[in-house]
Amino acid sequence: MLFRQFFDITSSTYTYLIANKKGAEACIIDPVLENVPNYLKTIQDLDLKLVKVIDTHVHADHVSGISKLRDKTQCITCMGKSQNASEIVSMEVNDNEKFKIGDLELRALFTPGHTDDSYCFLLDDKIFTGDTLLIGGTGRTDFQNGNAEDQYNSLFNVILKFDDRILVYPAHDYKGETVSTIGFERKTNPRLQVKSKQEYVDLMNSLNLPNPKLMDIAVPKNKKHGVPLEIQMQSNGINVQQLKTMIDQKVIKLIDVRENFEIQRDGSIENSIHVPYAQIENFFKNIELPQPSEKFVLYCHTGQRTYLALQKLKNGNIHHLVGGILNWIEAGEKVHYHHHIN
Repeated sequence: MLFRQFFDITSSTYTYLIANKKGAEACIIDPVLENVPNYLKTIQDLDLKLVKVIDTHVHADHVSGISKLRDKTQCITCMGKSQNASEIVSMEVNDNEKFKIGDLELRALFTPGHTDDSYCFLLDDKIFTGDTLLIGGTGRTDFQNGNAEDQYNSLFNVILKFDDRILVYPAHDYKGETVSTIGFERKTNPRLQVKSKQEYVDLMNSLNLPNPKLMDIAVPKNKKHGVPLEIQMQSNGINVQQLKTMIDQKVIKLIDVRENFEIQRDGSIENSIHVPYAQIENFFKNIELPQPSEKFVLYCHTGQRTYLALQKLKNGNIHHLVGGILNWIEAGEKVHYHHHIN
């Protein structure tokens, strides 16, 4: 496996680049805005295609690089499902859901406590723990709907259930450590030596830490990484009502650009064909362009991937559903569930 660990000196943030090998599809976890040129150079040097960029949670100490990486590479922005995530990212993953980066498979683990949207990501013998488990510490629980009791559950009932040999890669380190293991943290991490949940809660509630210096800037910015609906609409966007009319008039072909696990989880609009986002350009290269009376409508989860697709396709007969299938479902429209997707 190809693996790179980057360090941001200002915020002591670790960012991870992973791919199966040179020339393969790649993913970046917890990018920092100021370091995006460095990531892009590494991706170019290794001949990688960045397909996904992940934030483990909404960060308070730095501005995330996910939207800039999306704009530069048209990659999919991804976070674990939470109350606030849908406007930030184009793909949400649920607890225990698996998704692919080329031949690699990541598993999402909902681990609230540091924040209410914290997730860890498991990849073979590595776990990317965000701020939930740090080397020799654990993430603070006193802002962004943090909760020490939730964090105790995330640590003791999720992360520490994994094999002792699993490598721990956190989102931050302030002492120059780069990697640990589940076993080493279990034995030596002072925060994990508690005898009970209440002891952990008391310990975390007694820390009295100052707020991160950039918190008032970083948190609002990091909650606005999505493409707003009004911008989506300007790019050949249509709303739910317009789509219903087009379906009734039988003048369109519907294309679902999401991934298999999303379709099985959330259903799809009836009579859609499935062309994953990464294959959409090839799909349109290989078919005859539609007659003027025939239109294509693309849709995804929140409209953000299809917005990017239309930037690449530049064809007036191809539209997309603003707000994605989420808006369709919220409008009370039916979805169709598949037993199996190839």
